[in-house]
Amino acid sequence: MAILYILIPLSLILLAIAVRVLIWAVRNDQFDDLEGPAHQILFDDDEDRIPPEARQHTEQTSCQRDRNDPE
Repeated sequence: MAILYILIPLSLILLAIAVRVLIWAVRNDQFDDLEGPAHQILFDDDEDRIPPEARQHTEQTSCQRDRNDPE
């Protein structure tokens, strides 16, 4: 029975922390755009990270693939 004197306040403290974190997340706009990051991976924005030498090689390779593609 004595353990209840420890568990009840401990559970109330954990509940208060969880509510506080939820309120913080809502106030800091953590739930505003749920679909944006999922669609963002579809955009091709890697060209800024590719060095110019490698970019030229990639363009040449894609042109060669286009010529060999029998569509």
